[in-house]
Amino acid sequence: MARKAGKRYPLIVYRRIVGRWWFALIFMGLGLFALAYSEYIDPVAQFLPRRWQLFAAVGALATALGIFFFIIRFIAYVQPLPNSLKLVTPFMRLNISYKRIRRTTMTEMRLLFPPKGLSGWVQDIFAPFSQKTAMVLDLNGYPISPTLLRLFLSRFFFKDKTPHLVILVDDWMGFSTEMESMRTGIEPEPEAKRPKNSILTRLPPK
Repeated sequence: MARKAGKRYPLIVYRRIVGRWWFALIFMGLGLFALAYSEYIDPVAQFLPRRWQLFAAVGALATALGIFFFIIRFIAYVQPLPNSLKLVTPFMRLNISYKRIRRTTMTEMRLLFPPKGLSGWVQDIFAPFSQKTAMVLDLNGYPISPTLLRLFLSRFFFKDKTPHLVILVDDWMGFSTEMESMRTGIEPEPEAKRPKNSILTRLPPK
């Protein structure tokens, strides 16, 4: 019987970084709309008709991008499959064969990325998940070019230049258990059922 795909686990790092952008863009867009309106109602604006239109156009673009980032932050996840681990972002879809995984280790993010080595604004992004536990997948090679991976994934997916990936999800224990089950092909043991001929079945009904 074919095994089913596992649960989808949202990527915390991706959601955190994209989450900062959507709010800032929408806030900027609304601010530009307000500026465009103030220019529009200004009597002098009739002599500068393109000025308020420019603010309105940029505001609309910023707001649209903010809405786009708000939506795509829910699209990034990892999912254990029967033969591979699927990693999905809005701009990349990657299947990592379990044969590529040499070993997995669990460790806190702050040990992988010491906060003292991060710049001020990066520390601000990193702080909410610095004490969370991540899974490090040591690989015998990347399935695609490392340059492409680093282009589409945050720096917090890579602790150094060796072939690996740092996976951070909320339910790391559930993710680890499910992935290892897929890798080894061992199904969880079903609950023991009471034999039909047990002594309990012979008791007279009440």
